[in-house]
Amino acid sequence: MEADRMEKEQQRTSRKRPRSAWDVVPPAQEANKALAVVKNEVKRHVSPPRRDDDREGHYVFNLGENLTPRYKILSKMGEGTFGRVLECWDRQTREYVAIKVVRSIRKYRDAAMVEVDILKHLAQNEMGSLCCVQIRTWFDYRNHICIVFEKLGPSLFDFLKRNKYCPFPVDLVREFGRQLLESVAYMHDLHLIHTDLKPENILLVSSEYIKLPGCKRVSSDETQFRCLPKSSAIKLIDFGSTAFDNENHSSIVSTRHYRAPEVILGLGWSYPCDLWSIGCILVELCSGKALFQTHENLEHLAMMERVLGPLPGHMIQSADQNAEKYFKRGLRLNWPEGAVSRESIRAVKKLDRLKDMVSQYVGFSRSLLTDLLYDLLKYDPSERPTARQALNHPFFKSIA
Repeated sequence: MEADRMEKEQQRTSRKRPRSAWDVVPPAQEANKALAVVKNEVKRHVSPPRRDDDREGHYVFNLGENLTPRYKILSKMGEGTFGRVLECWDRQTREYVAIKVVRSIRKYRDAAMVEVDILKHLAQNEMGSLCCVQIRTWFDYRNHICIVFEKLGPSLFDFLKRNKYCPFPVDLVREFGRQLLESVAYMHDLHLIHTDLKPENILLVSSEYIKLPGCKRVSSDETQFRCLPKSSAIKLIDFGSTAFDNENHSSIVSTRHYRAPEVILGLGWSYPCDLWSIGCILVELCSGKALFQTHENLEHLAMMERVLGPLPGHMIQSADQNAEKYFKRGLRLNWPEGAVSRESIRAVKKLDRLKDMVSQYVGFSRSLLTDLLYDLLKYDPSERPTARQALNHPFFKSIA
């Protein structure tokens, strides 16, 4: 029996293919191969060599590199005075994120830390997560404050630009306006003033869109198309200029096109400056172009008077010393006498009254939208509605 068992074992063993010499990896070569694999794996997850920042203090990077071993840089999403926003892959959570890499300059680093505190303040409840971009974490990397955000879709400005500045339908403008006012009302309830509301700082939650034929034909056989977002959900971003109402306020806030008259006149500002900005944004969304396209104070004030009528006398008389030069004997705007060029005069003259401007782009709900805009764009900030009051305007009543 034992002899039979040994014979069967020998037959089974002999059926295995003999290992040829070239199949056998020498011990030293095997060790080197394993070491190379480890080195390659480590190399994929380490930071790149240190480089000097550029002249403006921006972080210098190459696509495909790591931003710390955790984040792989995929693309540059945007750039501003604060720094750059990079699309990255988070290896830990296995999701795409947007990372704001702040310039390595003291004032921007300090502002970034203030923004981190405000983002955490805004995220204290569910409403904050619904209306404001969510912070994931933050870290200090090679003297750059890096704030990690959830990745959202394009800004409303980017969407307009890609759509050749084709305006949004009024129903979509209504939905954007409602969400924008809800977001600002939430911030104001927390005693926060955004101060830099503009289409660039309002992001669609989703990048998905649908393509529809437009009303204009490029040629006899070519139809112009326009895109509409599949979802109207939006979130506010960029709280780097956000201020608490009870703290000292800088004299100038807001991006030029969305800057309220009380800021230009040096009268001080508070919550109502956000409502003025929202009025300007709604006009831009329904027309496809900025309401006040200017870069100079006197021209800006002249455009306001062209669109909305004369500035109130009490605001002119209360203007600070820097703004006195814009007026004749403190009674009326020094226009067109003080214009810097004929082009400036023409730019003001071509503007329409607000109601006529809205009529060019809006059919249904035109009168309701115009009425809301006149409320939001009241010269006197004390006469503008609060964000919560504006939400009760009849323009929004048709929303379920």
